[in-house]
This record gives sequence, C-alpha cells and structure tokens, in this order.
Amino acid sequence: MALLSDLINLNLSDSTKKIIAEYIWIGGSGMDLRSKARTLPGPVSDPSKLPKWNYDGSSTGQAPGEDSEVILYPQAIFKDPFRRGDNILVICDTYTPAGEPIPTNKRYSAAKIFSNPAVVAEEPWYGIEQEYTLLQKDVKWPLGWPTGGYPGPQGPYYCGIGADKAWGRDIVDAHYKACLYAGINISGINGEVMPGQWEFQVGPSVGISAGDELWASRYILERITEIAGVVVSFDPKPIQGDWNGAGAHTNYSTKSMRNDGGFEVIKKAIGKLGLRHKEHIAAYGEGNERRLTGRHETADINTFIWGVANRGASIRVGRDTEKAGKGYFEDRRPASNMDPYVVTSMIAETTLLWKP
Repeated sequence: MALLSDLINLNLSDSTKKIIAEYIWIGGSGMDLRSKARTLPGPVSDPSKLPKWNYDGSSTGQAPGEDSEVILYPQAIFKDPFRRGDNILVICDTYTPAGEPIPTNKRYSAAKIFSNPAVVAEEPWYGIEQEYTLLQKDVKWPLGWPTGGYPGPQGPYYCGIGADKAWGRDIVDAHYKACLYAGINISGINGEVMPGQWEFQVGPSVGISAGDELWASRYILERITEIAGVVVSFDPKPIQGDWNGAGAHTNYSTKSMRNDGGFEVIKKAIGKLGLRHKEHIAAYGEGNERRLTGRHETADINTFIWGVANRGASIRVGRDTEKAGKGYFEDRRPASNMDPYVVTSMIAETTLLWKP
C-alpha cells in the first residue's frame, strides 16, 4: 500500500503531460487568500494563455447570492513548490461577468498607475519587508511563548539563535526555499524583535510585480503554516504592551533617484508624501493606529517626519544613500496587513503623478 506522502509526491510527468494550476485570489476581507485547482492539458508559462475561471463570490463576501459569479483573470505565474514539476501557482484578479473589476480588486487600479508612461519611464523599484507572527493554533498565542504567559523582555530575539530565542525557524526556512523555487525574488529572512515574529523581504521588484510576488509569497507562507499546524498572523500589533508591532516597510526608488543627483529627487518625493500623509495612512493597513504609537521603532500615526538612519521616522533614508547622493528611501508606515498593490501604486502615484 502506497503511503499518503508517496501519493502527494507523485511525479505526474512520468505518466501524463497534464499539469495542475492553482488559481489564487484575494477574498472579501482584503487579506483572506483563496485558491482552487484545475487540470490543464500541458505546461503554461504565459498568463495570457491560461483560461479565465470563476467562483462563488457570495461565499467570499464579494457578490450577492442571486448574482454570485466572479471571474478570475490570470495575471502572474509561479512554479508550484508543493506539487513541483510543471505545476504552477497562478495569481489572479477578479471581475464581474461583464468585465468590470469588482470593488476588492486592487490590482486593476494599481496596474493602471504602473502602465502610465510617466511611471514606466522611471522604472519604480520596490523592496518590501514583510513582518509576521507565528501563533500556536489552538490558543492563538505566539509560538514559543508560555500559554497565557510571557517570555523575557525584548532584546535577545532580534536575529537571535537558540532554542530559547528563536521559534519556528523550520517554517521560516521552508518558506524561504519554497519562494526561491517558485521564482519569487525573495531577498532575505530574519528573526524580528518580538519573539515568535519573523520577517522576509521581497525585491527589488519592478512595478506591479512587487504586489504579485508579495501576494504569492504570503500564499506560500499560509500553505506552509497549514502543513505545520501553526497560524500566521499579519496583525500589526498582535500583542499589546511593550512589544514591537509588525509592519511591511516599503523601500522605493525611481531611475532619477538612482542616478547622480538622486538625493534631491528623493527629498522632493518625501515632501510630496508628507503633504498626503493622511491619505497614505488611511490606505496603509487596518489597525495600524495600534502600531504607529511613536514607540517601538515607529513614528506617531498623526506625525510625518523623515530622517537619515532614523528608525523612529515615517520615512527613513539610509546612510549609504546620503553618502552616495543617490539611491532609495524606506516608507516605514505600512502595516504588516497592507495590500502591496495599494501601497506600491500609491507611492508611485504621489511621487510621480500627483501635482500638489
């Protein structure tokens, strides 16, 4: 009798040219990833060659029961690290049967901004630092913490090693390798300040691909934690009190910023971001007011400040950028549960298209 693991790991290419495509989309809450699979006659590498599909939007909070069909448009393909072979993960966005983007489809608006000639010419690069917390499944308390109790205070855990400092490394490392296998430009991982909290970085990615890659990496993380029997939380302040929150710091540069004289371009862009601070905060994630308190390496939510090497600022410019006179900056305001389509496109719109 074959073991279940033997069947899960069957190599389909030994017996068929058919592949499995896992269609992935974002549900009604804006953070609930959904997916379902279908069989295709052979390998596909271009999203435009994939068939559109549909699902019951009334079951995801995205359509009424009497007119529940929502159409999936394939937008980006990644290799499937779970099924492997020629099988694929497909990032989709969502439309009505008439072809109108549904209200929760944030990718559609982002793609319009990123296809603007003024934005295309500047080749916007993004690097997103995704923080998250691993929770024990049945008690929803951070991994490694005593049930209902607390570990020692912060200090030893950031980039820490050892059984009393780092919990969940097997999940983190599995996710790292799975993302690299999938073709996601994941650039690193590290343990974070609060125990049970970790971070991975995606980028540099250009334009809309930053959102596609971050959503794909979140999907892979959710699947791995499902296997491990652990819950992943993107809550920006999962534990109240003297503990760091979880953000999604977004590093950004344009061609003009990366060229000689770029620091002046950076300063002008930061000035524009300051003028639209409230609009950005409103779009940077639910519950962010619990995180942006002016403590724990954040600026107060109602205050916009920037500085060089200042982790208590809204916008941080690195020492290397200041020294070179060109480079990138980091928007430290986005929460861990932000939508990368919204944040990346909004930064591009404010800095490149908006006229104060």
